[in-house]
Amino acid sequence: MRTSPQAGMGVIVEDFDPRADEDVQLLKKTIYRHKIVVLKDQHHDAASFLALGERLGSPQAYYEPGYHHPDVPEVFVSATAEPDGRQIGVPKTGRFWHSDYQFMPRPFDITLTYPRVVPTVNRGTLFIDLAAAHARLTPELRAAIADSSAVHTVRRCFKIRPEDVYRPVGEILDEIDSRTPPVRRPTVARHPHTDEPIVYVSEGFTETLLDADGNDRRELLLELLGATGQLDLDDPAVHLQRFEVGDLLLWDNLSLVHRAVHSDRTEPAVSWRVTVYDDAELLK
Repeated sequence: MRTSPQAGMGVIVEDFDPRADEDVQLLKKTIYRHKIVVLKDQHHDAASFLALGERLGSPQAYYEPGYHHPDVPEVFVSATAEPDGRQIGVPKTGRFWHSDYQFMPRPFDITLTYPRVVPTVNRGTLFIDLAAAHARLTPELRAAIADSSAVHTVRRCFKIRPEDVYRPVGEILDEIDSRTPPVRRPTVARHPHTDEPIVYVSEGFTETLLDADGNDRRELLLELLGATGQLDLDDPAVHLQRFEVGDLLLWDNLSLVHRAVHSDRTEPAVSWRVTVYDDAELLK
């Protein structure tokens, strides 16, 4: 397993052997150390892709079945259409800043993404390191959020399902709140594997901040999103990760927020995702 740094953030890994325990343990350490890992020259079907996730932790199928791979439900499918024209999964997912399962009681530790069909232009994933963002905060903003908590919900970014057509919006929102009620965590969380302080907010899933007395501080959330780089795609904190067929991306889902870049062309685009719990306590 050979590792080389890439510009901006993360490393490229070549000659990785998923059957070798030493390579798997080193890969996990590399993910937490460098945030993003790009495995080169990978060739997987859905079952072997899931098997790699199982070497790193405990994968879990996404709570909405419409995203599942038809044969391996733990594989999440984002696809405009398969090359043969079939629609599997959900098109153009994740076009907003978020961390996977940030709106759930326990977020995922590691995300694996395997691009299967890549458009010729305008395709990639944007990342921001929330641990680095915490280090950049002004003393004044750091003090303002010190005793606050963040409220996360999927409400704003929930994708309407085919069976939701003609349903009242209020009924759909009630279902969302029942299945995935808002969760509240400290605005500055500790990473369970690295102990780094993380500004754990996202433009997509964080609804508001609450101060120590429970007062709604949405204006403070907006200031914090701007300070972390989530309100300007040209912010220097934003890292664009390009990829090609044969690449497999893995990242630290707890310290990074990400946002998909989708082509506006009619070209097919297909990627698979596996998300993993790494035997850690809840993000605290």
